Amino acid sequence: MAPQPSGWQAPVLSEAFGTRPLDGAAAGFVRAALPRGHVLWAQDRLSRIEFGAPFLPGMGRILLRLDLMRASDVLSALEDGLQSHALAAVIGEIHGAPPALSFTASRRLALRAEAAGIPCWLIRHAAPAKGTSAARMRWRLTALPSVPDPDDPQAPGDPRWRAELFRARGAPPSLWEARHDRTADRLDFLAPSRNRELAAPKRRLA
Repeated sequence: MAPQPSGWQAPVLSEAFGTRPLDGAAAGFVRAALPRGHVLWAQDRLSRIEFGAPFLPGMGRILLRLDLMRASDVLSALEDGLQSHALAAVIGEIHGAPPALSFTASRRLALRAEAAGIPCWLIRHAAPAKGTSAARMRWRLTALPSVPDPDDPQAPGDPRWRAELFRARGAPPSLWEARHDRTADRLDFLAPSRNRELAAPKRRLA
């Protein structure tokens, strides 16, 4: 197994972007990365309409879900959640690139997450990944075929993603194959099967 991405479980602000319209790659990856405990999950209106609500019985966590109208409401809810000692993580789904999600707003979330020691995730739907952000880690996710079920080859097994860490504080970009081991409830990272060298840090050309 390849080394795990440095700091991916740290209590910081991270962003997740899906690469295909209307798929659940980003949300599925974030769900697999969540620690155990109480989790706050907030959505704005467009995210809820286009992507649906998290399936509570399948989360395996004690989920507190908020259905909100605007991105500004989601950001306020996340800031409030980061002040609670009862939460293990906070997640916000935001559609597009609303003015409320400015660099200043993301920096405020990043600082509060680190001060509280709680991971905060922003799932960005239909948003450009090139925008400015204070997120410490930024992921680009693509769903891969699931691992075959060991008991039934016709049934889906553990979910997998192509996980590109395209920006991280103190670490170079890297590419991974992520798998949610549902038995152990653990997210594993491996080098992509077709090119194991891709998970190695990229070097800048002179």
